[in-house]
Amino acid sequence: MADNRTSRSDTPGPARTVGKPGSKRGKSAPDNAGHKPANGAAPPEQADGAAKDVAGAAAAKQTVKQSAKPASKAAAKPATKSAAKASSKTAAKPASKTAAKPATRPAAKQSATQSAKTARDAPAARKPAAKAKPAGKVADKPQSNKTQGDKTKGNSAQAAGKAPPPDVDPTPPPAPTSQRTDQAASGSKSDAGSKAKSADSSHEPREHAMHSPDLEALTRNMAHFYEEAGKATAAYLKPLEERRGHVGAADEVSDMVKTLVQVTEKWLVDPQKAVEAQSRLGISFMDIWANSLRRMQGEEVAPAVAADPKDGRFKDEDWSTNAYFDMLKQAYLATSRWAEDMVDEADDIDEETRQKARFYVKQLAGALSPSNFLTTNPEVIRETFKESGANLARGMKMLAEDIEAGHGELKIRQTDASKFKVGENMANTPGKVVFRNDLIELIQYTPTTEKVLARPLLIVPPWINKYYILDLNPDKSFIRWAVAQGLTVFCISWVNPDERHRDKGFADYMREGIFTALDQVETITGERQVSAIGYCVGGTLLSVALAYMAAKGDDRIASATLFTTQVDFTHAGDLKIFACEDQIRAIEQNMEARGYLDGGRMAAAFNMLRPNDLIWPYIVNNYLKGKDPFAFDLLYWNSDSTRMPAANHSYYLRNCYLENNLSQGRAELEGVRLDLSKVTIPIYNLATREDHIAPAKSVFLGSSCFGGPVEYVLAGSGHIAGVVNPPTKPKYQHWTNGPPVGTLEDWIAGATEHPGTWWPHWFEWVRKQDSREVPAREPGGGKLEPICDAPGTYVLMRA
Repeated sequence: MADNRTSRSDTPGPARTVGKPGSKRGKSAPDNAGHKPANGAAPPEQADGAAKDVAGAAAAKQTVKQSAKPASKAAAKPATKSAAKASSKTAAKPASKTAAKPATRPAAKQSATQSAKTARDAPAARKPAAKAKPAGKVADKPQSNKTQGDKTKGNSAQAAGKAPPPDVDPTPPPAPTSQRTDQAASGSKSDAGSKAKSADSSHEPREHAMHSPDLEALTRNMAHFYEEAGKATAAYLKPLEERRGHVGAADEVSDMVKTLVQVTEKWLVDPQKAVEAQSRLGISFMDIWANSLRRMQGEEVAPAVAADPKDGRFKDEDWSTNAYFDMLKQAYLATSRWAEDMVDEADDIDEETRQKARFYVKQLAGALSPSNFLTTNPEVIRETFKESGANLARGMKMLAEDIEAGHGELKIRQTDASKFKVGENMANTPGKVVFRNDLIELIQYTPTTEKVLARPLLIVPPWINKYYILDLNPDKSFIRWAVAQGLTVFCISWVNPDERHRDKGFADYMREGIFTALDQVETITGERQVSAIGYCVGGTLLSVALAYMAAKGDDRIASATLFTTQVDFTHAGDLKIFACEDQIRAIEQNMEARGYLDGGRMAAAFNMLRPNDLIWPYIVNNYLKGKDPFAFDLLYWNSDSTRMPAANHSYYLRNCYLENNLSQGRAELEGVRLDLSKVTIPIYNLATREDHIAPAKSVFLGSSCFGGPVEYVLAGSGHIAGVVNPPTKPKYQHWTNGPPVGTLEDWIAGATEHPGTWWPHWFEWVRKQDSREVPAREPGGGKLEPICDAPGTYVLMRA
């Protein structure tokens, strides 16, 4: 059905340079924009120190062979490599004396000195050694790493059976990694007779070696931990005590259990197939165990189950080099992938149930990862030993604060909110609020050019998030850039609704939002027609308004741009699992009690689309490592959630996600049937390659619903980063291929890839619609008195 609706009589033009979204240019990052740790290469001076250690140890060994006169064969020929290293400390001394009284100098320095002395005067080796301190005292003395020369002292500690104190370099979240220094190889390289490297590297010096905790500090920190745990529990139970409860949680768990039970039943009806599936998992475990045993015996063995290189959860070196953690990781990966296969291979399941089952399995697998727990995450274990549990006390304190901030539900902090303030270092493009009603503040921005295009630009942002995603800061602001191109820019700032707005529906948002804004723009500029932009659900509302206006003969919007907007919800992605009849009924009951849907619920739903990027890294970093997240503007905006009025949200869920009425021409608003095929104005339809909210395939299919010319453009990255991609700092490319004819795969095959952002391409498209120029217009245009400075007051309301 989808292909029939996307086909057109037009045929694509000649094939151009093919550029597929599978191959990226420039940087590629998830929407949440994760941070990459620096590599673990050792500094040059540390490598020099390791080389000196190798040279000194080799010379000392040669001296032992030539000069020392051991008392017995057992003393002359050490039985192990560690004994050989120990004997190299006092090469010119009798074996018995050496065993009893080791030299006081660090191993590497004394070996080199004794080697030189023996070469000059061999008989000197017969003289008894000077009285030295016992080996234990030498080994127990803390080693200094202040100077380059002192770095060789680490080998002395290693020879005594201890590793030198590490230089810990904390790595930024959300997925820090530990690195091993080049110095770790010095011990094995000094032994020329070594033929095989042991698989057990526990005795090598490590940058992130394990610390011994301070027991007194550990006791004190655990007391703080339990104190904060009590506060967290109280914050969680507070809604229950006030009879508010945790609305919706039981319904979501019930739906998950019901869905997974359906999948299980399909397997149980065929016992033979179920046994085969269980056998596959058992064989995987046996392979993992066999490989682990071979590694312990010193063999180089490839992992039975390899992690995705992009999976930040297992970047730490211990997940690969430590046999225990490696086996734990592989067992987890094998189990989670087996569970995914069970969903995909289940017979006689409708696609909606299968999609929900995939989603729930992904959530469970993400939650049960060994990287999420104190006792199974090597980074967290090291951090806990190093800080004697102070990290856990800090983390529990943050957990209590975040549950309190979420009014009984966990509101994960993803960034350092103290570093941002809307109107100062965010949403600070100069402008004025020129109109306000119960739903909107209308902002007009101050021009920066002498001439502007005659046709104004009206931006309709989503009300699920706040408008300043298009005005994050001067470097990333689409609005500031559009003003600089010579556009008169108006932007709607939606109110953050509460109980008073419970009955405001889609029709109200269209009339009091878009239509009222059009009236004010005409009053200020004298221009009847505008170019309009709609972003996400703002684009869906704009499309609804265009269909309504087409039915009424209203031509005030001359051209429209849609940013990552769906009008056909056939391929709406994982968000559809929240839009079944049972889920919508539960949401409507929740909204009936309050008059709105809490913003935290919607934010949590979006985070669940990518739990391994937007949930669990912050759980580990904040609450287990006890570290504050970094200051990141996109994540600050993402956490600045908004509420949804009951009537508006119910109409959206039922007519779009559940019944897909808008694309089928069945939706009605104020008694008017909405037919998108009657919309004949030019449309610029932007999709993004990795969008989890408005998938590129869904946007492409929706393009065929409009009756006029559509310019489909595909940008790199996802729902946010693909749009916020300024020309001054472009990260992602884009593809063009004219109208969306045929399938998305066909369109991509003939598309031309362009480096950098799509912004200039869009502006040229806008200019082609109407290139007339007029003198720049000041906010209000002398017709309306500005109310206050941008960004206004509605955007400052917190959910």
